Amino acid sequence: MEQRLTTLRQGMAVKGLPALLITNLKNIYYLTGFWGTAGTVLITAERQLLITDDRYITYAQSVVTGFEVVSNRDALSVVAQVLKDSNLRELAFEDEVSVAYYQAMQSRFEGIHLTPTTDVVMGLRMIKDETEIATIQRACQISDQAFLDALDFIRPGKTELEVANFLDFRMREMGSEAVSFDTIAASGYRSAMPHGRASNKVIEVGDALTLDFGCIYNHYVSDMTRTIYIGSVSDEEAEIYQTVLAANQALIAAAKAGMEYREFDGVARRVIEAAGYGPYFTHGIGHGMGLDVHEIPYFSRTATDTIQAGMVLTDEPGIYLEGKYGVRIEDDLLITETGCKILTSAPKELIVI
Repeated sequence: MEQRLTTLRQGMAVKGLPALLITNLKNIYYLTGFWGTAGTVLITAERQLLITDDRYITYAQSVVTGFEVVSNRDALSVVAQVLKDSNLRELAFEDEVSVAYYQAMQSRFEGIHLTPTTDVVMGLRMIKDETEIATIQRACQISDQAFLDALDFIRPGKTELEVANFLDFRMREMGSEAVSFDTIAASGYRSAMPHGRASNKVIEVGDALTLDFGCIYNHYVSDMTRTIYIGSVSDEEAEIYQTVLAANQALIAAAKAGMEYREFDGVARRVIEAAGYGPYFTHGIGHGMGLDVHEIPYFSRTATDTIQAGMVLTDEPGIYLEGKYGVRIEDDLLITETGCKILTSAPKELIVI
C-alpha cells in the first residue's frame, strides 16, 4: 500500500495536482485496504486521510495503516477543513461523481478550484503486483473447476437458468465471494447474443451453449467463456468453433509487453476475417480486469497505446450468426515482457456432451 501511495503522489506531482479527492470505493480499497460502502480519501503532499462513518470506523482502524482514519458522515466538511488548514486552493476529483455530488462540492468548497481527473488511480491499477496476480489466479482456478463440474451437470432438458445457478453456487462452494457479473448461459439461437443472459429456455439436443462467467475472490475477479455443444455439432458449427479457437490461440502466441492496443485487437480479428466471418465478430477483443471485471485498458482498431507487463487482459474472440448460433472463447492473460501467461486453464477443445 505504501508503494502505491508513493507512486500516486509522484503522478499527482507530474500532473500538478496538489490535492486529490477519491470517491471510487474500489480505488479506495486499492490504496488503503478498506472495503466498505462509505468511504472518501483525500491525498495531499503531506497528508492522507480515509473518512468513513460510525458503521465502519472500528473495522477501518483495524485494517488501514499509514492513513489518518476519521469518522464523520459529512466527509466534505473534513476535506474542506484540511484544505483550509493546508492553504490549498485547488482540489482534483474523480470525474465519475454524480452531478449532485459535484454541486455539493461547489457549494462546500467556496474559493477552491475543482479539477476533474480521469483514471489517475485506475492508471495505477492497470499494472498488477504479485499479490494481485496470485489472487486473480485463484479466482480463475475456481472458475475453471466450476466449468469442469458443470460438464457433468449439463444435459438436455435443463434450463439456461439452472446451468447458470449451478455455476454460481459451485463457485461459492469453492470460496468465491460472489459472481463477477451476471452469468451468461445462452443456448441454441440465443448463443448468437454476445450478452445473452440466462433465461428459462430449455437446452436441447443440437444446441450450442455459450457460458460466460466469473467469480470474485478476495475482491478480485475472473472472467472466462467456453462454448460447448449438446448431443451433436454440425460441420459449419465445428468450422466456426475452430476459427474462433485459432483466433484465441493466435493472440496468446503474439501477446507481450510493447504490443500496440490496435495490434492486440488485430491479431485475432485477422484470423476471423481471413475465414470470411469478419462482420460476425461484433465486439472488441477484450479488456483489462482486476478489482473490476471491466477496467482499462480497452482495445480498438485505431488505439496506439501499448500494453505493459503486469496487465491482466481478456482474449475473447467470437463469431455470432444471428438467429442460428454463436461461439465465444475467452481466457484471462497476464502480460509479461516476453509473452503472456494464461490464467484460465479450462479445456478449449471442441466439447460435445
